[in-house]
Amino acid sequence: MAPDASDSVLLRTEGRAGYLTLNRPRALNALTHPMVRAIDAALTAWERDESVEVVVVTGAGERGLCAGGDIRAIHADAVAGGVASPDFWRDEYRLNARIARLTTPYLAVMDGIVMGGGVGISAHGSVRIVTERSAVAMPETGIGFVPDVGGTYLLSRAPGELGTHLALTGRAVGAADAVLCGLADHFVPAGRLPELISALARTELPDVLRLFTQAPPEGELAGHRSWIDACYADDSVERIVDRLSAHGDPAAKEAAETILTRSPTSLKVTLAALRRARDIGALEPVLDQEYRVSCAAFSSPDLIEGVRAQVIDKDRRPRWSPAELSGVTDADVARFFAPLGDRELGLSGRPTA
Repeated sequence: MAPDASDSVLLRTEGRAGYLTLNRPRALNALTHPMVRAIDAALTAWERDESVEVVVVTGAGERGLCAGGDIRAIHADAVAGGVASPDFWRDEYRLNARIARLTTPYLAVMDGIVMGGGVGISAHGSVRIVTERSAVAMPETGIGFVPDVGGTYLLSRAPGELGTHLALTGRAVGAADAVLCGLADHFVPAGRLPELISALARTELPDVLRLFTQAPPEGELAGHRSWIDACYADDSVERIVDRLSAHGDPAAKEAAETILTRSPTSLKVTLAALRRARDIGALEPVLDQEYRVSCAAFSSPDLIEGVRAQVIDKDRRPRWSPAELSGVTDADVARFFAPLGDRELGLSGRPTA
């Protein structure tokens, strides 16, 4: 295990379970490169260990499982013109693919904030638990980035145009809506999580799920499907915004206003990535695509500016370049999908274990 990951990823086994806890609560358990490597090493060992019949992933503290990658570190790397972030993403996306293909049941407790990279280490698992405190999101367009960690794959498979809505607005959803969108499987009240986690050490997984899961509180998205599916069924961000703005539902207008605060470049690349992911239909080639997009975004001015405005200075007033959707050309979007030559992630057609 990398030296500085020994305290940030806690590992233990008890009975039939392997417990993996992300342990950076002050940073909302944001992922670092050593943490990704430590998680991958643990999964490799546990998958070979017949005594480990279920992997249980949780986050330390009460605020959330994981808020994503370490955005401040990525910002510093981008400003310096470094290469640490593409190296991090290479291992992170490979970990996402490994989780999706893991032969050992992988149960992720998606309590509290679960965003970006946090979705990557949870929503590809075989069992995904949400609570009344869950806030699940891919908020990348707000920082000049594009949904990654298999996010475009997951959102492209959501019913109707729900995934397009979540990807462009970056809005967080609660338990019922996470289940509706295919980002989670089961609801468990937060107060019962300690008992559930403990039970997994001695009780078979199906029995634990029968004992602890229940129907989630009512969500919001199901009631908005009519305008979401109608307004987002297009391959042009401009036309989507026009439809939302012209729709009579106040929630549609609010969505349009939210979208117009996001990076215009990120919006257009995100929509293109979602549509391509829908056509691709498999996780590994979508992750290959996301790696190309992320590497291109890393050299884009909007990522540095978006993180500055939202995380560093927190003035919430990003100066996007271009500032308007009309300034982003088809050629600008195509650049994000250009092959990387010998720098490709290369998951397609290769085993992920």
